[in-house]
Amino acid sequence: MTLPMFPAEAPVLPEIRPARRIKGTVSAVLAALGGDFPTEEVQSLTMDFDGVVGDYHAGPTRKSGSREPWYPRGTEIRNERQISVVAPDELAIAAAGMGIDRIEPAWIGANLLIEGIPLLSMLPPRTQLFFEGGVTLRIDGDNGPCRIAGASIAKNFPDRDETSLALSFVKAAKRRRGVVAWVEKPGIIANGETVTAHIWEQWIYPAG
Repeated sequence: MTLPMFPAEAPVLPEIRPARRIKGTVSAVLAALGGDFPTEEVQSLTMDFDGVVGDYHAGPTRKSGSREPWYPRGTEIRNERQISVVAPDELAIAAAGMGIDRIEPAWIGANLLIEGIPLLSMLPPRTQLFFEGGVTLRIDGDNGPCRIAGASIAKNFPDRDETSLALSFVKAAKRRRGVVAWVEKPGIIANGETVTAHIWEQWIYPAG
């Protein structure tokens, strides 16, 4: 139902949850410096406004893919997926769902492994990540698991059927594959830094 432009009475607002902050810790920093999306651990991440300097996903723009069916594939669009952030507890749950002992962050192209923030993959869009060293990242949203990342995992378990294991990642890691973010304030992120997630006011938009 569309609300009138000038209603006689102001509409009732939905429940609004106040802003809050949650602290976590960076437990690994990784970069994809080899021309493909899998990453490897590094000493620190140097960030500019394009993302991690030298990383496979760096750049102000990117090509659209299956996540953007409203554009022809390959359309140049803003790169809101500069940084991949994951949590060890969520990866452990996803691994259990796949029947494997672990999922290494590097296998799925993660740049940051962050501990201590519950349900990291559920952090809402617009959340800011303030790092102790001065970097700020802005979360675009959760990172949907795909078969490509699943195939990267499956390569590390040669005793399992590669196709079925790759496909199982899509279900097992749904809403547990972390978030993607872009650089709001550049600088350097080092392993062991404290990070504070600033979650803005939240509500459910009620109009149908």
